[in-house]
Amino acid sequence: MERNEGLSDFLRARRAAMDPASLGIHDPSPRRVPGLRREELAALAGVSVDYYTRLEQGRPITPSESVLDALANALQFDPAERSYLHAVARRQGPGRRRAPRAAQQKVRPGVHALLARLGETPAFVLGRRTDVLATNRMARVLLADFDAAPVRDRNAVRWIMLDEAARSLFGDSWEQVASVFVGTLRMDAARHPDDTRTAELVGELSMKSEPFRRWWAGQKVVRIGHDTKVLHHPIVGELTLRTEALTFPDDPDQTLFTFLADPGSASDEALTMLSSWAAEPGRSGGSRPGQAGSRPGRAESFRETGTRND
Repeated sequence: MERNEGLSDFLRARRAAMDPASLGIHDPSPRRVPGLRREELAALAGVSVDYYTRLEQGRPITPSESVLDALANALQFDPAERSYLHAVARRQGPGRRRAPRAAQQKVRPGVHALLARLGETPAFVLGRRTDVLATNRMARVLLADFDAAPVRDRNAVRWIMLDEAARSLFGDSWEQVASVFVGTLRMDAARHPDDTRTAELVGELSMKSEPFRRWWAGQKVVRIGHDTKVLHHPIVGELTLRTEALTFPDDPDQTLFTFLADPGSASDEALTMLSSWAAEPGRSGGSRPGQAGSRPGRAESFRETGTRND
């Protein structure tokens, strides 16, 4: 039976990230590596050092639910990290069968209708491996025109890691936003460990992006929820938007994301102006992923007049 490298890498990375002093461990002797020692973590979790060592080495053993919970408590995991630990621990073990090939994801007509009804609220549906499955008109002009891109390029992590337009859009918050999406991809990879397209995506981004390699190696795990983001749009300037992530109860692999402005705020007015700009004849959306800086129009003149200045 093969080693469980996912569990091994995750435990090592999270152990190294722990601060012994914050746990009341004060050891005057120098530490060769940062974080907790194996014996310290084993003691905190109430397991033997030998057993924990075998887990961290990825040995083909299946820890019980209680052992995983004890490790999660000792490492002070949040709900996303706890869920990930249980997922990677079950990748191998007696009786585990290879998952069948996942069916192609489709967004049902009712969700497409919902996206359209959201009007001036940018919204899109994210699927497995952070593939962008559907967008409305406002999401296409606010973020990127994923619908016009090749299917392979309709992926949120690929876009945010490789497209200079995405870096410009998120500005100083790009690293924080991008690392969260990488953590979301890692969570999805644990839920679908046999997905070949996820492996291909991780391989591609590891070759092309140093930040991706660093964050992926850091084993950060994230389940996206609500947040506030500041965007720097080339047409209407700065917007402060509240994001909401709603996973469909009957399809946990599809999540609806919306960008909301406070009513009457400058960002609300900016979204209205952006909607007017997008409604002009010939406007089909923003730049395609991979086409950095290709959004047309002159931002200054539009903000001043509310119309395009050709």
